[in-house]
Amino acid sequence: MNSVIEFFQYLLNSEELIRTGGLMVITLIVFAENGLFFAFFLPGDYLVFLAGVFCGTGILKVPIAILLICMFTAAVLGSLVGYIFGKYFSGLFENRKDSLFFKKKHLETTREYFIRYGSRTLIISRFLPIVRTFAPILAGLVKMQFPSFLFNNVAGAAIWIGLLTGGGFLFGERFPWIVDYVHYIILFFLAITTFTVVKGYLNARKEMK
Repeated sequence: MNSVIEFFQYLLNSEELIRTGGLMVITLIVFAENGLFFAFFLPGDYLVFLAGVFCGTGILKVPIAILLICMFTAAVLGSLVGYIFGKYFSGLFENRKDSLFFKKKHLETTREYFIRYGSRTLIISRFLPIVRTFAPILAGLVKMQFPSFLFNNVAGAAIWIGLLTGGGFLFGERFPWIVDYVHYIILFFLAITTFTVVKGYLNARKEMK
């Protein structure tokens, strides 16, 4: 049991993931968190940002171009898998009971965003934990046209990775001392994303009423 707990603690520790797992582990986590319903708890925003920071400081010894391409590709493919899964296995989600890795309320939260923002949700959701995971799945559930999905999927991934990973690289390159404040960065991202999700959800509920 302790080994299982330690494994999940490792998955949630972005700094440790980057230092020990390297590019491969980061890429796999970004892929999973962007469309696999059981991976909604994995770190997203702060992982891709810290990957950029560590790349800029030299801790992650990967060329920034390779890092950006891997992060972007993982985000696009992860969402694509979520879309395909939602489109062809819609009944599995609509009738599924809550479990450790699936909460129907997360699907309903994402549905609220789709009602409010339409296909733009795929772009907006890139910056929203949980919603980011379920948005492509719901896009498949509602049978969104594939060209529209693909455009918003690619655009959202490019903006998300470009701003966070690219921005993190610039910070790490110009202000290498920032690595001493990694924990504060993570707390900052957690606070911002949590506030955004809660506020967006409440606003969507209010508009529906």
